[in-house]
Amino acid sequence: MSKTGDSPEQQQATLIEHLIELRSRLLRSVVAILVIFLGLYAFANDIYTFVAQPLMALLPEGSQMIATEVASPFLAPFKLTLVVAVFIAIPYVLHQAWAFVAPGLYDNEKALAMPILASSVMLFYAGAAFAYYVVFPLLFQFFTQTGPEDVAVMTDINAYLNFVLKLFFAFGVAFEIPIATFLLIASGVTTVESLSKKRPYIILGCFVVGMLLTPPDVISQSLLAVPMYLLYEVGLLFGRLAQRKKQRREAQGETEKE
Repeated sequence: MSKTGDSPEQQQATLIEHLIELRSRLLRSVVAILVIFLGLYAFANDIYTFVAQPLMALLPEGSQMIATEVASPFLAPFKLTLVVAVFIAIPYVLHQAWAFVAPGLYDNEKALAMPILASSVMLFYAGAAFAYYVVFPLLFQFFTQTGPEDVAVMTDINAYLNFVLKLFFAFGVAFEIPIATFLLIASGVTTVESLSKKRPYIILGCFVVGMLLTPPDVISQSLLAVPMYLLYEVGLLFGRLAQRKKQRREAQGETEKE
């Protein structure tokens, strides 16, 4: 971090050092993703089969997934494997980001940032797992059983991949709500009491977000909106605990002054 008394030359040298370090950490992150991708590519078709299993298990007998484009049998598993590589590398990428910004943080900020960073990663993974193991079976069961009887269900592999990646991302981001709620309360931007009074608007907002991030059907929207609201309540709970802890510290400080 540059000081205010530094000369322009020193400030420029410090800026260049920061840019070099940033480039180095970005390159490390990209190399990590590429290494993981190369290690997984031999299993690209197996990975796609695993991701497609929730739909394949519910397809009528004799039905199968299809490829409507010439390059789809290659590009769909390739794209999925690259996404999985990024998904696996997230902890290392965030570690590189943390190592870059940590020197400029105060000790109390570092103590708070590490648990939040770890919790964010775990919640994102939990959201993706919830989508795969809970949402997909219910969603695909509804889709495969509500269509006309004379319509054969044969989903394009590329269309299916785009569909599930969108849901993975939506649920992963939605599961970050407790962190966002906690940060708003801990930073003093808002209070538990204020957020508690806005519950009706939060519920409406959850369903609006569910409508925007999921396919246009009530089931998938509800499967995203309801967990979002429950996670909001979890964030309020932790925010309430943090608020009480802060109030106790302030009360102790006033007592010591007296």
